[in-house]
Parts: sequence; C-alpha cells; structure tokens
Amino acid sequence: MLWGWSNSHFRRAVPWVAAGLASGLLVAWLDPLEIVLLSLLVGVAVGSFFEPLVGVIAGLLFGPLRAWLAIYAPTIPDQLGQGFFVLGAAGWVARGLLRRELRLMLGPLALPLFLFLGAGLLSLWSPFDVWGGFTEWAKWAQVALTLWVVGERLQGAKAQQRAAALIIALGAIAVGQGLLGVWQHRLSGEAPSHFLIAPGIYRAYGTFMQPNPFGGFLGLLGALLAGIALVSVWEMVSARTPAPRWLWLVVGAVLAIAGGVYGSWSRGAWLGFGAALAVMAALLPRRSVWGLVLVAVFAGGVLLLMAADALPASVEARLTDFAAYLSFANVRGVGINDANYAVIERMAHWQAALGMWETHFWTGVGIGNYEAAYPLFRLVNWPYALGHAHNFYLNLLAETGIIGLGAYLLLFAAIYVRLYQASRSFSGWYRGLALGLVGAWTHISVHSMVDNLYVNNVHLHVGVLLALTAWLVCLQRERQITAGQTTAGQTTAGQITAGQTTAGQSTAGQGTAQ
Repeated sequence: MLWGWSNSHFRRAVPWVAAGLASGLLVAWLDPLEIVLLSLLVGVAVGSFFEPLVGVIAGLLFGPLRAWLAIYAPTIPDQLGQGFFVLGAAGWVARGLLRRELRLMLGPLALPLFLFLGAGLLSLWSPFDVWGGFTEWAKWAQVALTLWVVGERLQGAKAQQRAAALIIALGAIAVGQGLLGVWQHRLSGEAPSHFLIAPGIYRAYGTFMQPNPFGGFLGLLGALLAGIALVSVWEMVSARTPAPRWLWLVVGAVLAIAGGVYGSWSRGAWLGFGAALAVMAALLPRRSVWGLVLVAVFAGGVLLLMAADALPASVEARLTDFAAYLSFANVRGVGINDANYAVIERMAHWQAALGMWETHFWTGVGIGNYEAAYPLFRLVNWPYALGHAHNFYLNLLAETGIIGLGAYLLLFAAIYVRLYQASRSFSGWYRGLALGLVGAWTHISVHSMVDNLYVNNVHLHVGVLLALTAWLVCLQRERQITAGQTTAGQTTAGQITAGQTTAGQSTAGQGTAQ
C-alpha cells in the first residue's frame, strides 16, 4: 500500500493515466483544427452511447455542409455529417446490445419504405454503374435506418421531449441556413457571377452551393414549423387565449426561413412552399368548407397583388413562367436561343429519361444510374448530363421503372392518409406537428416535379421527418385503442348496472305481490 492506495486503486487509475498520456501526445502532435475535429468525434461518440439522438442531430447539423466543405475546407472530410450519423447509429446498436433491448421496430410506414428499397435493389439487376447505383440505394437504406433509430427513441415516457428536441434542432438548422441565404441574397459580393440577379443582388445558395436544392431544403423544414405556428395561432384565436412565448420564436423562425426561400430565387422552392401553405390552410379548420375558403382567400390575395402590380416585375415574371417549366414537348430539332435555352435543356433531359423508361419498362436502368445511362439516350444537341432529369418522378421512372415509381408513390400515399387522420384526431401541439409534416411532404412532392432534393445529405432530414410521421401515427393508434377500451368498459359497467337494477326491480315486485 502506497499513500493509502490499494492495488485495486492502481488498477482503476491505470486506464485513466494511459488515456491522459495518449491525449497529451495527440495534442502535441495534431494541429488545432484536427484537435477540434477529434474532440467533436469523441464527444459525439460518447454522447451517442448514452443518447443516440446526439449523433443523429450532429449528422443533421453537419450534413448540409458537405458541398461547402468540399470547396472551401478540403482539409476537413466533406462527409463529416455522415460520420456523426454513423456514430449515432453505432451508439444505438451498442447501447441496445449491452442492455439486451435492441429492437428493430416495424412501424406503420416501414412496409411501403421496404417495398421501395426492394424495388431499388431489383433495378440494380444489371446496372450501367454498379457503384453509383449502390451509393444511391444506400441513401434510402439510411432513411430506413433513421426510421429505426429515431423511431425507437420516440418511445417511452420521454418520447415527447425527444421529439421536441428533434424539431428544435431541425428548426435551428433551417434558421441558420435561412439567415445565411438572406445575407447572400442582399449583401454578398463574393457569390458566383452566374447567381447574379441584378446589381448587388444574388441568388442565395447557403452551404449547398446551388440555389434550387438550398431553397428546397429550407421549404421542407420551413413548412414543418409553419404548420406548428398556424395551428397554435388558430387555436389561440378560437379559444381567445394569450399566445405562448415560444410561439413568437416559431413565427420568427418561419420568417427567417421564408426569407432564405425567397432569396434562393428558386421556382421549385416557391411553388413547393406555396403549395405546402395552401394544403395546410385547407386542413387547418375542422370543417373542410372553411379550409377551402382559406385556400381561396390565399390564392385570391396572390392574384390580387399580381393584378394590382404590387409585386416586383422580376418576382411576377418568376411566378408566371412556371408553366413553361412544367409543360412537356418533343424538342428534337427545336431551335435554341438565349430565351428558351433553360426550358429546352430541361425538356431534353426529360426526353432522355422517358427513353430510358421505354427500353427498361419494369425495373429501369438502375437506381442512381441516370447519368451513366444518359449518353445512350441523349438528344443530339445535349451531350452533357445534368446529373439527374430535373424531375424526380421522371428520374425515378427512368432508374427504377414502373415498379420503383409505384412503390415511391405508395409510400407517399400512406404518409398522406396517416397524417390526414392524425390531423383530424389530435389537437394542440400534436395537431400542429401533423399539419407541419403534411406541409413538409407536400413541399417535397411538388418541388420534385422540377428538381431532385435528395442531395447534400438531405435524405437524413427526410428520414427524421418520416420517423416523426410514424411516431404520430403510433400515438393515434394508441389513443384509439385506449378510447375503445374505455368505451367498452363503460358499456360493460352500464350493462351490469342495468342488470342489477332490473333484478332489484323484479325482487321488489315479487315482495309487493306477496
């Protein structure tokens, strides 16, 4: 024994001393940036063991930085967000194995999601690019993994607090990106020249380095928060109660995000966000008639502003030329000029996608293989692929065939049906979340007609939205079961009471007769 220490004390101290020496050597050997990254990795790894959502939220935060890191910080791994997400998933697995409670929960949306995964795998039967197909399919496998991890954490007594933490994290990420977009739109003089709209005004691109997916990302999360705000304001006005303090934070967040959507100057983002607001307005009142009235007022207000020339000419032109980007025509042999270049380019890529589908009707050319197959199906004047067809539905039809597109539409149909039921069953915060999720899925559904939003790790955020949707559906089922049991109990009690009363009346009658 030395200074009162026993051998057991020394055995417990040795690992800590070794860890301290190793840490000191690393600090002396690594540069400051590497020390910060290592500290983040260790912190997220340890935190993910105790709460796997730590890694998930870190992945959501750093995931959209991928494109920015690749350009401006090449010394930092651009897939840092993916690394954090993997740590979260690994922490979830390790925690479950050690506690012998690892559960792969098959929620209400798991079946259509796995049907889509199966269709994607079937499309890789004979792909043009095996690796490209596998990486694209792996993104959707990550969506399923996110559904598992987050879905399991949204169970038990702390489910509501964890769901709130995820929504706050999503909102904070979107607000940060939105404020960055507002700055880029009005104040940035270092944006690429092709993003220039007018002298001193640029298209915002956030950390996505592209305005269209940036606007789509903001609209996706902005719609989620807008749904929560709309329901809170609606119920506050209906009940004539004062607004809770947190409501003003949500409204401010929605405005900051909307500023970024506007700054992106993305037609698809504007169209998707407008459609999300319209659908949420239609579902906001309990009676559908009043919902249609709200939509009519919303649409009429926009038309009135346009008729009164109250909108800037550039904005009005942006709003009115949507039809050209949604229409379709055979553009073989069409003359190309500066005025129609963007429209013709998009239609040419749509035609290439249709050509892929015609020759690979059932299973497509392989998920993630549009660019690899493009040279065989391109039009003469358009030798270079844009990476995708700029219409996710056509792109999916080309890559996974009618089976894959059908499975994807089935997944979204299941989402909408479940959320509609939840929006009619819940009230308060839960109903706001249901409407916000309806808005988010509407935004991505509409924006997908002109772009592909599953880029720059946005699929991680989509996975969390899917898990929140599944959580609401499970809550609704539990409430229905509880309500059914309560009703059955009341009926049984009523029958017993009625039987006892009848028996008592009969006995009393017999006594009177005697």
